[in-house]
Amino acid sequence: MKSVMREVAQAKRHYSTLPLFDFLRDEKLGARERLAFYPVMSPFILAFPDLNRFVFRDETSKDPVQLLINEHTYEDDHHWPWYLEDYTKLGFDRVGPVTQLFRTTMRDAWQHNRLLAPRLAQLAWAATPAEKLVIIESIEETGNVLFGLTAKLAARIADEGGPELRYLGQFHFARETGHVLHGLDHRAIEAITLTHVERVRCLDLSFRVFDLFADWSNELHAFARVALAQRTVPHVIHSGAALRSAL
Repeated sequence: MKSVMREVAQAKRHYSTLPLFDFLRDEKLGARERLAFYPVMSPFILAFPDLNRFVFRDETSKDPVQLLINEHTYEDDHHWPWYLEDYTKLGFDRVGPVTQLFRTTMRDAWQHNRLLAPRLAQLAWAATPAEKLVIIESIEETGNVLFGLTAKLAARIADEGGPELRYLGQFHFARETGHVLHGLDHRAIEAITLTHVERVRCLDLSFRVFDLFADWSNELHAFARVALAQRTVPHVIHSGAALRSAL
């Protein structure tokens, strides 16, 4: 497994260079402007708890790796209320009724946001515990990139007198960083023995996860650019008419 984890780390470094993350680092934009993608995340964020409950978790298994995964899923399946909390705090409730958000997220332009969760479920459905662990580790590494950057923006918003953001901020990031390894450190994971075929399968699954998240991240970036251009980010809205026409 050690070589697999090394490839996951390399994939993470490549993932961190995507345009979305350059956008989040762009000091020419305000902190809130860089969070303009936030509404379109909703299909995946709200589906993620069910991935943990009904796909990753297996209460019938006695496999020690699966037991670790089960423990992880109990930590990871209840973060979605923080997402909704920040949604309101950032003012996106004022952009329009929730039916407008639903219509927006159902457009073909944002299909990867809808399809990310079912595609991950497809990857994990028949996976072995070791394979599921690699899938989850890969997902966690993508989250580490995203939330590491949003936590800095959330801190800046709070320093400027804005609300405390729990999902985008340090509160969530601290729970994302490394908690999948609770009870099992990296050395123990790397010591898991894989056959050549198992190693190839794990690498393939990891690369597929990063590819899926790359498509998702590129849509987030595209949505943010559209939202800024159409002035549908709450603090840069100038008229209700502009808001309604954009959605």
